[in-house]
Amino acid sequence: MGERGFRRLLSVRLLAQVGDGFFQGGLAGSVLFNPNQRAGGIAIAAGFAALLVPYSLISPYVGVLLDRWSRRSIILVANTVRAVLMVPVVLLIWHAQESITLFLLALTLIGLNRFFLAGLAAATPHVVEDRMLVTANSVATTVGSIMFSLGLGGTAVLVKTALHTSYHGYAAVALAAAPLYLASALLGRASFTLDALGPTAEERHRSSIRTAIREVSRGSVAGIRHLAGKRGAAYLVVTQGVHRALYGVLLLQTLLLYRTVFNTGKDVTGSFGAIGKAFLAGGVGLLLAAFVTPPVARRIGGWRWVAALLVATAVSVAAFGLPFDPMLMLIAVFVVNLASQGVKIVVDTSLQHECDDDFRGRVFSVNDTVFNLMLVVGMYVGALVLPATGESATAVAAIAVAYALLAAGYSLAAAGWARRVGDDIAQPDGARSTPRMLTRSS
Repeated sequence: MGERGFRRLLSVRLLAQVGDGFFQGGLAGSVLFNPNQRAGGIAIAAGFAALLVPYSLISPYVGVLLDRWSRRSIILVANTVRAVLMVPVVLLIWHAQESITLFLLALTLIGLNRFFLAGLAAATPHVVEDRMLVTANSVATTVGSIMFSLGLGGTAVLVKTALHTSYHGYAAVALAAAPLYLASALLGRASFTLDALGPTAEERHRSSIRTAIREVSRGSVAGIRHLAGKRGAAYLVVTQGVHRALYGVLLLQTLLLYRTVFNTGKDVTGSFGAIGKAFLAGGVGLLLAAFVTPPVARRIGGWRWVAALLVATAVSVAAFGLPFDPMLMLIAVFVVNLASQGVKIVVDTSLQHECDDDFRGRVFSVNDTVFNLMLVVGMYVGALVLPATGESATAVAAIAVAYALLAAGYSLAAAGWARRVGDDIAQPDGARSTPRMLTRSS
């Protein structure tokens, strides 16, 4: 299957993530950038928490299902359900019904998205050789994020040109997600056999539902223990978690700055078009990460590349964030997104490289939980320490210092472990057996 299978799996991802951009752009526009709304920092953080935390808390349990269910079926069912649920979501946005029903539907859609993406991550080693995992993850996660950003940017462009900055305009943009979700589902169904993406029929658990429920907690604990035994991957998960918390503060600050300090219009609707430039800058950073990360990580090692990215983030936040200039802020957004995506590529590759296939679903779900919860933690911290405008030199300086300290701490831990086991994603061939043997004896 090889390259052909990877291209098809990538196409499934890209269709869905463009849809995610349109859906989340329409939803965010109707809440954050509508003239009838003036959500502050706490309200924005609460919105992210409400949409990300519930699924994140059950994500390790969902990981057990990823190791039990056909991942092709997950692609088909998750995206088909999302296409159907988009209809009532669009109707509620159109009629300005910001009710508990809209919240629950949005919560379900985002939860299904996380389940779908975790399934794709666990399926990737079935269509890509181990030595090519870093490249595959670079392409998949980066291009996927770019397509998501294009959906968000497309939302900003459409509501400022062809459509109106209103509930009707946001609903019309969100509606574009439905056919994209359906196309992704059908492409996944047509491209792969039932067992092609794992787990195979022999690997799949066939116990009763009651037994499966009992196994969920044990399986989740087993996944965490398995990750803890793969020290190189575990250090990366923890480091990415701290990075996501800092990123959450920066994200909230950027949103507030574009709504206030950088907004030259009379109301918040003017900022929705301006923030499209930030989406574009971030998308360029994501794209560059896809080209740079594979060759650099192979040449110098994954841990060195992650450390370098964290240092670059610290420098760019201080140099381009502190002046609070909209043009310099775009450079900071570019660098931070390049670094964030580069770190994510290395983390995903390390999890796939070090963790056994029958644990991958659980391990990726644990990582997904950390990834989302720490973002929300960072946004709440930002909401508490940032002013309403987002303009705080103290906060920017503190974040830059925190990134520098994170780079130093991770470098010390990861370098020692890499030397001890003689393994890194830069040298996948022949290394898969050696580090496991050393890990068992340590």
